[in-house]
Amino acid sequence: MVLALPDVFPWVRHLSPDELRAFTLELVEALSDTAELDVVATTREVIVGWRATARIKADPAHYAEARKPTSGDLGPVQLTA
Repeated sequence: MVLALPDVFPWVRHLSPDELRAFTLELVEALSDTAELDVVATTREVIVGWRATARIKADPAHYAEARKPTSGDLGPVQLTA
Protein backbone atom coordinates (compact mmCIF):
# COMPACT_ATOMS: atom_id res chain seq x y z
CA MET A 1 0.00 0.00 0.00
CA VAL A 2 2.86 2.40 0.80
CA LEU A 3 4.13 2.03 -2.77
CA ALA A 4 0.72 2.91 -4.23
CA LEU A 5 0.04 5.93 -2.03
CA PRO A 6 2.04 8.44 -4.13
CA ASP A 7 -0.10 7.55 -7.16
CA VAL A 8 -3.33 8.12 -5.23
CA PHE A 9 -2.12 10.97 -3.00
CA PRO A 10 0.77 12.77 -4.78
CA TRP A 11 1.21 15.12 -1.82
CA VAL A 12 2.66 12.31 0.36
CA ARG A 13 6.06 13.12 -1.14
CA HIS A 14 6.22 15.99 1.37
CA LEU A 15 5.88 13.64 4.34
CA SER A 16 8.84 12.04 6.09
CA PRO A 17 9.14 8.23 6.02
CA ASP A 18 7.80 8.06 9.60
CA GLU A 19 4.89 10.33 8.70
CA LEU A 20 4.13 8.25 5.62
CA ARG A 21 3.99 5.11 7.76
CA ALA A 22 1.73 6.86 10.29
CA PHE A 23 -0.57 8.09 7.51
CA THR A 24 -0.72 4.60 6.01
CA LEU A 25 -1.63 3.01 9.35
CA GLU A 26 -4.27 5.64 10.12
CA LEU A 27 -5.72 5.30 6.63
CA VAL A 28 -5.95 1.51 6.87
CA GLU A 29 -7.66 1.79 10.27
CA ALA A 30 -10.09 4.40 8.94
CA LEU A 31 -10.88 2.33 5.85
CA SER A 32 -11.51 -0.66 8.10
CA ASP A 33 -13.94 1.43 10.17
CA THR A 34 -15.66 2.49 6.97
CA ALA A 35 -16.03 -1.09 5.79
CA GLU A 36 -16.94 -2.66 9.12
CA LEU A 37 -18.85 0.14 10.87
CA ASP A 38 -20.05 2.30 7.97
CA VAL A 39 -18.23 5.31 9.43
CA VAL A 40 -17.09 7.33 6.42
CA ALA A 41 -16.18 10.58 8.20
CA THR A 42 -13.08 9.08 9.81
CA THR A 43 -11.47 8.29 6.46
CA ARG A 44 -12.08 11.81 5.23
CA GLU A 45 -10.64 13.31 8.44
CA VAL A 46 -7.47 11.22 8.14
CA ILE A 47 -6.90 12.23 4.51
CA VAL A 48 -7.71 15.91 5.08
CA GLY A 49 -5.49 16.09 8.17
CA TRP A 50 -2.47 14.50 6.55
CA ARG A 51 -2.95 16.55 3.36
CA ALA A 52 -2.87 19.70 5.51
CA THR A 53 0.38 18.50 7.08
CA ALA A 54 1.87 17.91 3.63
CA ARG A 55 0.66 21.33 2.45
CA ILE A 56 2.44 23.10 5.32
CA LYS A 57 5.62 21.07 4.81
CA ALA A 58 5.61 21.75 1.05
CA ASP A 59 6.21 25.47 1.66
CA PRO A 60 9.47 26.00 3.59
CA ALA A 61 8.42 29.47 4.80
CA HIS A 62 5.06 28.24 6.13
CA TYR A 63 6.70 25.20 7.69
CA ALA A 64 9.31 27.33 9.47
CA GLU A 65 6.54 29.62 10.74
CA ALA A 66 4.45 26.68 11.92
CA ARG A 67 7.38 25.30 13.92
CA LYS A 68 7.93 28.51 15.88
CA PRO A 69 6.91 28.35 19.53
CA THR A 70 3.79 30.23 20.56
CA SER A 71 2.81 31.81 23.83
CA GLY A 72 -0.21 33.43 25.37
CA ASP A 73 -3.84 33.21 24.43
CA LEU A 74 -4.38 32.96 20.69
CA GLY A 75 -8.06 33.85 20.96
CA PRO A 76 -11.27 31.89 20.56
CA VAL A 77 -11.50 28.83 18.38
CA GLN A 78 -14.12 28.97 15.66
CA LEU A 79 -16.02 25.72 15.36
CA THR A 80 -17.48 24.71 12.04
CA ALA A 81 -20.25 22.24 11.49
